[in-house]
Amino acid sequence: MSDKHSMSGGEAMIRAAQANGISCIFGIPGAQIYPMFDAMYRLEIETIVTKHEQGAAYMAYGYAKATGNPGAFAVVPGPGVLNTTAALCTAMGANAPVLCLTGQVPSSYLGQGRGHLHELKDQAGTLRTIIKDAYHISEPAQTSSTINEAFKTLLGNRPGPVSVEMCWDTMAQVYNDITILPGNEFIDQPPLDDDQITLAAKALAEANNPMIMCGAGAQHASEEVLALAELLQAPVTAFRSGRGVVSEDHALGVSSVAARALFDEVDVLVGIGSRLEMIYMRWNSMQLYEKSPQGGPTLIRIDIDEKEMERLVPDIPVVGDAATACTALYNALSNKVKPNPDRASLIAAAKVKTRQVIDKIQPQMAYLDVIREVLPRDGFLVPEVSQMGFTSYYGIPIYEPRTYVTEGFQGTLGFGFQTALGVKVACPDKAVIAVTGDGGLMFGIQELATAVSHNIGVITLVFNNQGFANIRRDQTNAYAGRLIGADFDNPDFVKLAESFGARGYLCDSPQTLRPILEKALLEDKPALIEIKQTRGSEVSPWEFIMLKENPFTQ
Repeated sequence: MSDKHSMSGGEAMIRAAQANGISCIFGIPGAQIYPMFDAMYRLEIETIVTKHEQGAAYMAYGYAKATGNPGAFAVVPGPGVLNTTAALCTAMGANAPVLCLTGQVPSSYLGQGRGHLHELKDQAGTLRTIIKDAYHISEPAQTSSTINEAFKTLLGNRPGPVSVEMCWDTMAQVYNDITILPGNEFIDQPPLDDDQITLAAKALAEANNPMIMCGAGAQHASEEVLALAELLQAPVTAFRSGRGVVSEDHALGVSSVAARALFDEVDVLVGIGSRLEMIYMRWNSMQLYEKSPQGGPTLIRIDIDEKEMERLVPDIPVVGDAATACTALYNALSNKVKPNPDRASLIAAAKVKTRQVIDKIQPQMAYLDVIREVLPRDGFLVPEVSQMGFTSYYGIPIYEPRTYVTEGFQGTLGFGFQTALGVKVACPDKAVIAVTGDGGLMFGIQELATAVSHNIGVITLVFNNQGFANIRRDQTNAYAGRLIGADFDNPDFVKLAESFGARGYLCDSPQTLRPILEKALLEDKPALIEIKQTRGSEVSPWEFIMLKENPFTQ
């Protein structure tokens, strides 16, 4: 619509978000934001009411990561917003377009420090330290244009979360002069520099053993990355967020461990939409920041964020969208590349050998094998920060873009199960499996009620080792076994799931997991499968994450 209508400020916020493609909102209603929820009801917006604000934000994060489109949540200001900040910093770190809609104290109290309900000293300022930007709407007539600007920021350049707030009284009052504009159609994309493409193409044309590493910024560019990789006969790898851009059952799709086995011979490395954490931090040093890598392969970075070129300085920076840049490189190289004829056999051998060396990470690998065999190619895996989750970084092949949804560099314990619910809401016809530890699951166990209430058919595997295994291992190895906060007692997870109205299953081996998992996926109902583990029994997965040397020579 483009003519003026009568509506509350809260309704204007929802209509403007709707104009920008928002059709589902997670959240919890409350005093300052009732007008938004009333508008959601009347406009038939899909509304997923959660049990905790953190859950709402994580679900919006899962929605955004699964689709590449904005995920939205609405919560009260002050403590409500603060409860979402773990998810917001995860979204910021993982470049997920998450929209936070919230309220404020009444306009006459704004900035007064009077102690009104849910008042923060500077809510927008606080959020700006975490997310891309925070918007305040003071003039109702500007609601639509402000929301459009927020979406421009949300999706433009490097995607990330934004918030939009409106004061309590402004949100509730009805105005006669509200215009809802068409949604924002402009996506900020810097133009490619032809000189950068020329330099990158020259380096790749002369390379004998190039390698490509993808991050979240390449998830939308699967076809373009694969075309470039096949032209170069370059293996394509990822650490977490870039997995699935090139399928790992493609001849050129390799896990991080196989990539490390090949890396010593790499002469040109192309990072696409990636911070390159794996290579320049995990394989180098997590303690010493090397801004300009010394030695090693020629580094080409393709990234839409120009500032990334200052955080890790490459030999050849290519600022631009991943798909656009890969296409430009492909066109520049199409008649100039002579791939190394030995590479195909070397890559294939590295993949076979990798599986052999990582098989000692048990029982995790055995369980991951079952999950991969049962999970459809286009099914989603959401691994929690846990022994299973860490092993999944390299221990389970990923076949499709966006289907491996992780916490990124924030390492946000407790994100997994809640995020998986948002993934399933976004993709209701796809299988979604959350793989979590008992510690992480308990951060958001209350959202089982949300899953049951809204029939969100996530299958959650909780590996119950009665504690935080990483903490236990570290305190045993580095602190003479002085354990504190490492071990704890758990509820009966099967009974707990059933008490929420979800399916509950008990499993004690990979063999018994298979039929249970097949049944749960077929039923497509909220289900929790408890897998009991002996405390401290898992082989540490970290040997193959912090790979300073070729894993085949250790």
